[in-house]
Amino acid sequence: MAKSFYHFLMKYRHPMPKDPISHFANHAYEDHSFPKGSIDYDEISSYLEMNGHYLNNMAVFDEAWDHYIITEKD
Repeated sequence: MAKSFYHFLMKYRHPMPKDPISHFANHAYEDHSFPKGSIDYDEISSYLEMNGHYLNNMAVFDEAWDHYIITEKD
C-alpha cells in the first residue's frame, strides 16, 4: 500500500517555508480535518476545494500531487 498523500506532504513541512508546497504542508498539518489517510486525488481535491482556504491556488496541490505520484505510488 502506498503512503498517504498527507504522510508524503509532511516531508515538506518547514518552520520557515520558502516555497508554496512547504506553506501547503504547514497548513495541512494544522488542518485537523484533512483526509490524512487518503491516496485518492479526487477525494483530496474535493476536500481542498471546499476547505482549503489556506491554498491560494489549486495548482500548488496539483504540483505536490505530481511529486507524490512520481515518488510514492505503486
